[in-house]
Amino acid sequence: MADFAFTDYSGKEFIIRLTNEQRIEEARRILSGAEQMSVHVMGRIRKQPVDYNPGWTFHLDPDTITFFTVAIEVCDASIIYVEDHLDEACGAFLPGCMWCPWSSRLTREIR
Repeated sequence: MADFAFTDYSGKEFIIRLTNEQRIEEARRILSGAEQMSVHVMGRIRKQPVDYNPGWTFHLDPDTITFFTVAIEVCDASIIYVEDHLDEACGAFLPGCMWCPWSSRLTREIR
């Protein structure tokens, strides 16, 4: 298990928890600069706060997190927009609860 922070164009920080060793290694390759294509975060949101991601009332389900190069527009939204419209998420907004902030960028591993 490892926690990583990412930001988007808003500059706000969001923490994800990775439990899959392959995903953890992918995240570390992104941070080191070895991976330069699939660098954006995607996963299924859960409408509940978690202790490792303070300040937000939702989180990404660790079992669904992947990294992508490009994704469909319907899953793109900023961290703040998702927080402000969480009651609408998982319907027409972010169908299937899938969230893929296009401007997401891993910034650090939390140790």
